[in-house]
Amino acid sequence: MMKARGTDPTYVIDEISSEHFIDEHYLIYVVKGIVVLYDGSKYLELRSGQSCIARKNRLGRYYKMREDGQLEKVILSLDEAFLKRFQNKHKTTTTTNFNSIETCIPVSKNILLSAYIESLQPYYSHGQISEPFSEIKREELLLILLQAQPELAGLFFDFGIPAKLNLEEFMSRNYTFNVSIERFAFLTGRSLSAFKRDFKQIFRGTPSRWLVLKRLQEAHFLIEQKARKPSDIYLELGFESLSHFSFAFKKQFGLTPTEVASRKTETSL
Repeated sequence: MMKARGTDPTYVIDEISSEHFIDEHYLIYVVKGIVVLYDGSKYLELRSGQSCIARKNRLGRYYKMREDGQLEKVILSLDEAFLKRFQNKHKTTTTTNFNSIETCIPVSKNILLSAYIESLQPYYSHGQISEPFSEIKREELLLILLQAQPELAGLFFDFGIPAKLNLEEFMSRNYTFNVSIERFAFLTGRSLSAFKRDFKQIFRGTPSRWLVLKRLQEAHFLIEQKARKPSDIYLELGFESLSHFSFAFKKQFGLTPTEVASRKTETSL
C-alpha cells in the first residue's frame, strides 16, 4: 500500500512533473526508486513494486526520486477511447458507483500484475511499443486490474464529466497547480463564463490575479517562516520559471525572494 505523508515533506526531488491536469486514467508502477504523488491535500509515496491508478479529470503532480542511483517506472494510459472499445468488446457493464474520492487509487499487489510489468520489457527494448501490441497489452492489464479489484469498473467505465462543486473550497485547496483558467472551470463543473462570474462573487477579483497573489503570499510565508529556498518552491507553487517567479515576487513585495531569504538569515543570526 501507499504511505501517506504530511503536507510539508523534505523530499530530495529528482524531477517534478510539469503537467498538473490528469487527462486520462493512468497506471503508475514503480519498478525501482520512489515516486511521490501530490493531489492538493496530501503526499502519497510509491516504492518498488507499488502502484496506483492516477484518476482522470483530477489535479496532481509527481516527484521522481532515485534510490541508490536508480529510477525505473512504468506509466500506462487507460484512455477513454480505449476503455470504450474494451467495454464494447467484452460487454463489460457496471451498476455500481466507485465510492472512493481519492485522486490516486492504490492497486493491490498481485502476482499477475508483477508478471505483466516484467512482460513489457521485450516490447519496449527497442523504443515505444507498437500497435496492435499496445492494444492487446492494455487489454491484458485491464483484465488483471478488474479481476483483482472489480470495483474499479465503476471508475473506468464512468464517462461522465465533473459535476458542479464548491468553488471556494476547490480553489483554496488547488491554487498551486499550474493549469489554465479553462481547466479550473471544467474541473469545478462550470462553463468559463460561469466560473469567472462565480469566482468574482466569492473572491472579489479575477481568477488570474487571485492565483498569482495567493501563490506569492504562500511563497513569502515559506521563505520567511519556513526557510525554504526560492529555487525549491517556485514549481510547487505553480510558477513556470524561477525568473518569472522572482519578477512577480519583487513586484508584489518590493524585494526579491533571495533578499527575503537573506534578511531572514541575518535576523536569525
